[in-house]
Amino acid sequence: MNETSLPQNVRSVGAVVHALRILRHLAGNGAPQGVTAISRATGVNTSTCFNILRTLAAERLVVFDIEAKTYRLGFGVIELALGLLGANHGDLIRPELERLALNNSALMCLWHVTEADRIVLVDRVFASTSVRVDMHVGTRLPSLVGAVGRCVAAARNFEEAELRRRFAGLRWQNPPRFEDYLADIRRAADDGYARDRGDLFIGLDIVAAIVFDHTGAPRYGLSGIAIAGQVQERAMERLGEELRDVAQRIGRALFSAEG
Repeated sequence: MNETSLPQNVRSVGAVVHALRILRHLAGNGAPQGVTAISRATGVNTSTCFNILRTLAAERLVVFDIEAKTYRLGFGVIELALGLLGANHGDLIRPELERLALNNSALMCLWHVTEADRIVLVDRVFASTSVRVDMHVGTRLPSLVGAVGRCVAAARNFEEAELRRRFAGLRWQNPPRFEDYLADIRRAADDGYARDRGDLFIGLDIVAAIVFDHTGAPRYGLSGIAIAGQVQERAMERLGEELRDVAQRIGRALFSAEG
């Protein structure tokens, strides 16, 4: 966890941060490890790491192998997660949308990428500003339009001729040139997020990133939408970078177990 994910007047508790870092490392590594290896990988002091692991073992969040002197995740972690098993993905993602909306002057949207070449708005959270944009849940758009669409196009890696054919059938309020659209897609492939500056909807600035499943297919789009000029250029870029990072975390959390 980093300070940007917390309200500005809240400070992280070091021991909790260290414990979470250790648990995430064990979850990501898979194989049992000893204290020294865990300490080295997480950057937690060896003595502190040992004490935290003993506490986690006592709470059944990790299991200690006496003979091998190693630790692995315990059943207690599953018990903590039982309330989330089977939960709607949108319900799990919504707290991230709320946090992003709180910290940015933009409407935060969650889009479902369908297999029918559409994106469907499944949730949105308003920014805490007096002047704001709104979109209705259930809004359906072609999957290749806007900022989300540029990310989808980058993920699907169409041949240029096929992309040009699909582009010809898209509808925009202010249609971009194909060459500019193609350049945006290539930039999205490099940056991990995309921008739409008044093309899809005149007067709106949009930034977006994609949540991928374990196969690398786009499953959800995360977008921030602001009235043009309301959010400074660098702030929109930072939001794009944050959306990219959040989308990656969501993808790992929701879909890594399916691989």
